[in-house]
Amino acid sequence: MIAFLNGTVAAVSEDTAFVEVNGVGFAVGMSAQALSRLPEKGSRVLVHTYLQVREDGMSLYGFLSQQEKAFFERLISVSGVGPKVALAALSVFSPSELANAIAAQDVAQVSRIPGVGKKTAQRIILELKGSLDDVMPGQASVFAPQASQDLAGAREALLSMGFTSAEAELALKDAPDDGGETGMLQYALKRLGSLS
Repeated sequence: MIAFLNGTVAAVSEDTAFVEVNGVGFAVGMSAQALSRLPEKGSRVLVHTYLQVREDGMSLYGFLSQQEKAFFERLISVSGVGPKVALAALSVFSPSELANAIAAQDVAQVSRIPGVGKKTAQRIILELKGSLDDVMPGQASVFAPQASQDLAGAREALLSMGFTSAEAELALKDAPDDGGETGMLQYALKRLGSLS
């Protein structure tokens, strides 16, 4: 099994990082959030990996932290959730955000994952609630429902302004929840302004 790659970033596409290790290039599927945090081309990088072996081939998935990898492995343990859906989940949510949504049993939030409907969201919550403490140590067991709604509202507002889902997620990361939806939106717009 390939546990990690320690090499240089050769290239990045929409959903894949190409990591060169001693002259060998590895195509590694990654979440949008992980791809956005990769160093520039030619820089050294350590990518934790999960190797999926199937009858029709092998796929390598990568993560910038052990925590993200562990969360991915927990997600694909859910019946009906494969690696693509798990990566989509980690593209939309950080592990802590998704853990909070699962702890709060927020079906609407979990349903925001591309490819996940209400039934799959309910299954994810049912199978993972209460079992993420080892993956997400120190996480609050319940996420404030109002803060969750405010975050969703701010995200929707950014999407309606033409920002991509990945941009919205990154801009709202660590947004303070004491200012409500408006405060979160102002925080995100300031971050987006400083990134451009």
